[in-house]
Amino acid sequence: MAFRFFLKQWLMPPGILFLLLLAAWWLRARRPRLAALCFAVGLAGLWLMSLPLVMQQTARVLETEPPLAVNDWASLASRADAIVVLGAGRERGDLAWGGGDQPTATALERMRLAARLAKASGLPVLTSGGLHYGSPPSEARLMADCLQADFDVTVKWREEASRTTWENARFTAKVLQPLGIRRVVLVTQAWHMQRSRWSFEQAGFVVVPAPVGFLGREHARPFAGLLPESRAMWQSGQLLNEGVGLAGYRLFY
Repeated sequence: MAFRFFLKQWLMPPGILFLLLLAAWWLRARRPRLAALCFAVGLAGLWLMSLPLVMQQTARVLETEPPLAVNDWASLASRADAIVVLGAGRERGDLAWGGGDQPTATALERMRLAARLAKASGLPVLTSGGLHYGSPPSEARLMADCLQADFDVTVKWREEASRTTWENARFTAKVLQPLGIRRVVLVTQAWHMQRSRWSFEQAGFVVVPAPVGFLGREHARPFAGLLPESRAMWQSGQLLNEGVGLAGYRLFY
């Protein structure tokens, strides 16, 4: 698992772009033309990833599911039987919370929407997410505890074994489908919804998408989003990873 993560970090941007810059330096004397090409591609890639405008346009390719209309939240009980919120990692040892692990900001964004949907519709909630790099507690448990303590929403089921979106769907099916639950409201990031919905439909669910955290909207950044930003770099990395994941899922599953 650790080796796969290490390899992925270097094969995906921005890791591969840094490798191209290193290759350019290493080849500068022996293969100057190849070195110049590696330098140009590496630098251009990093620059494009850092531009908010490029990030927004990339997000719009992935964010194909529209948001749930607020006026439709109460009627979800006629369209689904449960709400499934997918995990998004955890923060280790947050000192503000006595050193305990906490859901990430991305997970909190998903949980907030799930809580609002649960209160509006009365639907029960399942949290899905396994161990983060093999150490407890699971993402599902952290989210369940936070939903109860911070949003006053009791989680009915926890799926605590999954490590990928595909496993989110497969292991959630093992929990819910024996209970006759096949219609779910699925809560995850807008840019993650294509892959998530596809995975859950392959697992036998009828999915009502509930995307959150849209990156493709207008962010009112200065200079039309053409100034480099560190945040855009991170977001672009997430989007590129998602694009590769979406293609890989449909190819290998």
